[in-house]
Amino acid sequence: MTRNAATRASATAKPPKPVGLYLVPVLFVWLWSTGFIGAKYGLPYAEPFTLLLIRMLFTLAVLAVLIRVMKAPWPSWQGVAHTAVTGILVHGCYLGGVYYAIQGGMPAGIISLIVGLQPLVTAVAAVVMLREPVAMRQWLGLSLGLVGIALVLFEQLGGGDGMAGFPLWTLWWAALSLLGISVGTVYQKRHGERTNLLTGTFIQYCAASVLFAIGAFTLETRVVIWDIQLILSMAWLVFGVSIGAILLLMLLIRRGAASQVASLFYLVPPVTALEAYILFDERLGLLAMAGGVISITGVALVVIKRREPGA
Repeated sequence: MTRNAATRASATAKPPKPVGLYLVPVLFVWLWSTGFIGAKYGLPYAEPFTLLLIRMLFTLAVLAVLIRVMKAPWPSWQGVAHTAVTGILVHGCYLGGVYYAIQGGMPAGIISLIVGLQPLVTAVAAVVMLREPVAMRQWLGLSLGLVGIALVLFEQLGGGDGMAGFPLWTLWWAALSLLGISVGTVYQKRHGERTNLLTGTFIQYCAASVLFAIGAFTLETRVVIWDIQLILSMAWLVFGVSIGAILLLMLLIRRGAASQVASLFYLVPPVTALEAYILFDERLGLLAMAGGVISITGVALVVIKRREPGA
């Protein structure tokens, strides 16, 4: 290669990503998985919409301070409208559905499995709404991820015995949660890329808070038992999940295709199972570990892009 050719190649080559960016998906998966743990700790002391409304109000206070300190710009009125829709879908429908399903008696493993279908729904929605190409290798990865989740939760539920005993109406809340996070992810990718992360998240939480307030004042008693367990779980849900995980999610959606970002949710059930083993002494056997490996393999097939010839 001549010196001029080498110079042109080095000028057009993309700079390597900082090492920290490769750790963002790992940190996101861990933070997101703790949301199920926090919900399990907090729901005995407050009803779902009431708990979520309090969580949102605390989170909005923290975000308001961050926005003022960092002088984050606000979007246009059109951007506010799009961001509010994302908030209702990603936070209002998703969290409301998950919390009410758990409150109604559905095991956390079952709701995790149902929400774990989100990458498949998102991939289909991305094809319809964004016209994103999804290669056969990625469809294979999505399928492997689903199989991996099924193996993990199959063992967690003792071969399926845990599926009996919860009301069928909780499936409607689970379906609402799945639809909300799937469509919301694609909608955010299409309409929210130019919105500042801090102000965008603030608007999303405001919209979700309105939904939670309507639900709390129409469906619930709004009685809260301020036990130390609730206070600690609320603190983690606010700072660890509502602030940390959601900002990472929005960052990931901006940097990758919607179906690839959604595939990260396949890792949440295995990580949650490990946390449940550590915190609640739930067994994690060979079948669950094998399912985790299969799930990670599926995620790799979807997320890792094949290099173009000559790249």
